[in-house]
Amino acid sequence: MKNIRNFCIIAHIDHGKSTLADRLLQQTKTISDRELQEQTLDDMDLERERGITIKSHAIQMEHEYKGEKYILNLIDTPGHVDFSYEVSRSIAACEGALLIVDAAQSIQAQTISNLYLALEHDLEIIPVLNKIDLPSANPEEVTDEIVNLLGCKPEDVLRVSGKTGVGVAELLEEIIERIPSPTGDPEAPLQALIFDSVFNPFRGIEAYFKVVNGSIKKGQKVKFMATNKTYDADEIGTLKLKQFPKTTIQCGDVGYIISGIKEAKEVKVGDTITSTEKPALNPIEGFEEVKPMVYAGIYPVDTEEYELLRSALEKLQLNDASLVFEPESSAALGFGFRCGFLGMLHMEIIQERLDREFKMTVITTVPNVSYNAYLNKNPDKAVPVHNPSELPEPTMLDRVEEPYIKASIITKSDFIGSVMTLCIEKRGELTNQSYLTTDRVELFFEMPLAEVVFDFYDRLKTISKGYASFDYAPHGMKASKLVKVDILINGEPVDALSALIHQDNAYTIGKKMCEKLKELIPRQQFDIPIQAAIGAKIIARETIKALRKDVTAKCYGGDISRKRKLLEKQKEGKKRMRQIGRVEVPQSAFLAVLKIND
Repeated sequence: MKNIRNFCIIAHIDHGKSTLADRLLQQTKTISDRELQEQTLDDMDLERERGITIKSHAIQMEHEYKGEKYILNLIDTPGHVDFSYEVSRSIAACEGALLIVDAAQSIQAQTISNLYLALEHDLEIIPVLNKIDLPSANPEEVTDEIVNLLGCKPEDVLRVSGKTGVGVAELLEEIIERIPSPTGDPEAPLQALIFDSVFNPFRGIEAYFKVVNGSIKKGQKVKFMATNKTYDADEIGTLKLKQFPKTTIQCGDVGYIISGIKEAKEVKVGDTITSTEKPALNPIEGFEEVKPMVYAGIYPVDTEEYELLRSALEKLQLNDASLVFEPESSAALGFGFRCGFLGMLHMEIIQERLDREFKMTVITTVPNVSYNAYLNKNPDKAVPVHNPSELPEPTMLDRVEEPYIKASIITKSDFIGSVMTLCIEKRGELTNQSYLTTDRVELFFEMPLAEVVFDFYDRLKTISKGYASFDYAPHGMKASKLVKVDILINGEPVDALSALIHQDNAYTIGKKMCEKLKELIPRQQFDIPIQAAIGAKIIARETIKALRKDVTAKCYGGDISRKRKLLEKQKEGKKRMRQIGRVEVPQSAFLAVLKIND
């Protein structure tokens, strides 16, 4: 055990952690130059194109130092705020962390929140300044920021370049010197922490784990404590670029287990594996069920593809257990699914993967969060509302609670005013602010999650010229004055366009929606009223004028009554047509409602 080092890499998006991981793999000769490609550990096309890590990866390296062989287990982590629970489990499986900061971009919000996660688990932090070869790098100033944040000495901050490989050899030595070896009892009952799982189409679910106490042997019966199910350890082994089967994995080491599990739901990240013969009394602390934060309806464009969409979502769920979905139907869009996502990036990735991997074209409804409604007859019992159409009638409601978040925004001091204006417009309250340096400030807000879901992130980037970074954590539920705004087209409600909105903003958003739909819905042979309503009260209206044929063209001269007769006849026809006419809402209208502030 004394020669094992388990460490993870934590950083904000695009600070170069996947590139640095490549250099570590090369330096330890874990992969040959022929096998190496850019961002070796990011194996999805999407990850490479966007330059983000979506799934955490683990790989084992061997390195000789001062005549002794060391085993280094690197656990790469995602950098985006949506995947913070996965990051926390990866951190729990390590004894040390490399905190990577881009020498050109300095410290960002996600770096700080991941750093706090690592400190909570008492990890040894090695600060690393990356991208020092860039002409825009500012190593002296960024080193001072890291020293202020961590309270370490300036000489403790390592300077490396993931691109050119400068300083990587020294970094490996520091990992061995500074990160402690795992502490655990090899004789105790088996306890292994699951920090990730992947789906193999031939062998079922492969779970990645770290042995905290005891050891695991091939063929032994094991039990997953959160689901209470038992399996046989058909194959266990360690992870390099390929899998290396072994007969035993000792205390402190990281490995994988294959036991023929078919469903991703049975393997939960953060769960504890123990043996059935001599079980551990308690699971490892920190396990949580992953809770979706954002909900949206996904519908196939062609209703006949409903079953294909179901199987596509089921296959995605095998790789991504945090995706949840259930069938729902809508009068406007037919049959589809209500899906729960960890955040907006997660939702975008799922849409993109449906398109790429399964060639599915889908319509996504307005994303919303999950609310708690309390009824007059039972004001203590919460009724969860995932969809605006599920909200009870206003007369039956006692109150509605919505989820709040604690947001931290790091920006240049020039943009403080515009960032505050944006957050206050989104019903945020400033709770604190602190200057990290003379021109960089961290602002803390409490704000409703529903306001962040829409277009907050894009607008934050726009007003700060790309300099602001944003991170959030859930902060419980609070009662709010929320109303359901329905959109009626030709007198019929379109359920896919209804939204839960704060009472103060209902009028303006309802008016904007009506104006937007007026531009996008094609004209018909009859007048189409578009109305926004709260319950039975209409709050905004626009009318799409009818296409009219000039029926009096043939009447030149003569009696006025002939013209009137023809116009009355046309009016009757229009009236009849309006009663039986149906208005098709184009897909662009559903998407336009999302971009209502543009």
